[in-house]
Amino acid sequence: MSELAAKLGYDGYYFFMVGNLWFRYLLLSGGAYLFIWIIFRSKLAHKIIQNKLPEKEKIFHEIKYSASTFFIFAGSASLLLWMKEMGWTKVYDHVSDYGVPYLLFSIVAMILLHDAYFYWTHRLMHHPLLFKRMHLTHHKSTNPSPWAAFSFHPLEAIVESGIVPLVALLFPVHGIAIFAFLLYSTFLNVLGHLSFELFPKGFADNKILRLHNSTTHHNMHHKYFNCNYGLYFNFWDRLMGTNHEKYWDTFREVSNRVPEREISVPRSAQKAEASG
Repeated sequence: MSELAAKLGYDGYYFFMVGNLWFRYLLLSGGAYLFIWIIFRSKLAHKIIQNKLPEKEKIFHEIKYSASTFFIFAGSASLLLWMKEMGWTKVYDHVSDYGVPYLLFSIVAMILLHDAYFYWTHRLMHHPLLFKRMHLTHHKSTNPSPWAAFSFHPLEAIVESGIVPLVALLFPVHGIAIFAFLLYSTFLNVLGHLSFELFPKGFADNKILRLHNSTTHHNMHHKYFNCNYGLYFNFWDRLMGTNHEKYWDTFREVSNRVPEREISVPRSAQKAEASG
């Protein structure tokens, strides 16, 4: 990280990070939109959680605010670099300093810390004094698309960008661990806004798997606002009683749907068609 900044300078590093964020956004949000919303849309239509997709103007709204978010996130990355140069962080440069096991542990630690950070900042932004000023922009997407993953009001973007500098102040972390964490976070963020439920139907009944949130979980948050605040895991919503009362029923209903063709064509006819 420091070597790159030394080559680019702080201004160059800032715009490099803007480009990096756009690359991740286009790769993951754009990839999900291309494959799920366009190429396989007809095959997966029965998995659309709200049985409809948002209007194009809502998607333009999501992309516009995501673009502004990237300038703020890049500022957070530059702040982290400056903090490291000042000796204020616990960011280290050589994996050998703490070893590979610690590197893997630090990734898991960041994910768990971010899950708690997100839940409580998210609930705070739903307070009436803050909701319209900070979080309403994101909730304009009552039926979100993958492009909504970073669609934040600038004030919310500042809060969201605070997790990595916070981690760097709390415990030793390597740049590789930060990169892996951000990649995981972006992927899960896109998945949460996909509007298609791709988790298997047995997911809800597995005691281990159900600890992780599904796409339906966050989609219901966008639809109802006052429930399902968690990001990656269902720990905090379960502990604080903020899961929507019909979350699991809704997930089971969506995940058990079958394509219309399977409903309209009897199995015997399908077998005859396949053999013929």
